[in-house]
Amino acid sequence: MAKKIINLLILLPLGIILITFCVANRQAVTLAFNPFRPEDQVLALSAPFFVFIFIALIIGMLIGSAATWLTQGKHRKRARIEAKEAVRWHSEADRHKTRAEEIAGQLPSR
Repeated sequence: MAKKIINLLILLPLGIILITFCVANRQAVTLAFNPFRPEDQVLALSAPFFVFIFIALIIGMLIGSAATWLTQGKHRKRARIEAKEAVRWHSEADRHKTRAEEIAGQLPSR
């Protein structure tokens, strides 16, 4: 319940801000990819301004998440190694436990 309230308190104002931003920036702008002839329509793209802002935001998020994922590779590798080691130690402890139970079963009772 608290998570829904927090999401509502964060996402509702964010949605209102985004809708306001889109309505305020709906005029068409041209993005020219040819720096030597900006009037060339072959290498130009016309769209509302907020579309370019959202595309830049999405590309930035993708680059940031990829950079984070790549820098955390050493931690994931260490976690995999430690998980394998934990499984190995657990299986060794189980072997010792079964061996101890076998030895205890062979001892004469007093």
